[in-house]
Amino acid sequence: MSSRIFGFPNPVNERSARWVAAGVVLQAVLFLIVRQGWVLIPLAYGFTARVLTGPKLSPLGQLSTRILTPAMKGEGRFVPGPPKRFAQGVGLVFSVGASIAWFGGVHVVAIVLIAGLTVAASLEAFVGYCLGCAIFGQLMKIGVIPESVCEDCNDISRRLVRPNV
Repeated sequence: MSSRIFGFPNPVNERSARWVAAGVVLQAVLFLIVRQGWVLIPLAYGFTARVLTGPKLSPLGQLSTRILTPAMKGEGRFVPGPPKRFAQGVGLVFSVGASIAWFGGVHVVAIVLIAGLTVAASLEAFVGYCLGCAIFGQLMKIGVIPESVCEDCNDISRRLVRPNV
């Protein structure tokens, strides 16, 4: 595989991130309604694909970046990529953890994990508040994540210029 496949966009169009979150909400709510383990498989795959490759290998990422976001008027707001990747990683932990719990017969744990994921994705999709990004910021503040990981997070002037993408 080419190294160009792996990686995460930086910056990220916030509209695309919100569309992805809305898709996650739909998948998570579907699981909570039908309580079928097969629903967790594309959910966990999507998070895995987005953590490793951004939207490149994620059907939901492709739908949001190629169709839904371009269909909206205006350019949207660009935000740093590393916090969004961190948030996708948190979603990966929740969705894979739920899958392991569900297929391991610990259904209550799976339901609780997906309910938590639904809340976090809903905040992103409908309010524009990225809980994973907020946690990322706090981890940077206390020194767990080095500031060099996200220079744009510390310098708002970098976000005021549209990227050459």
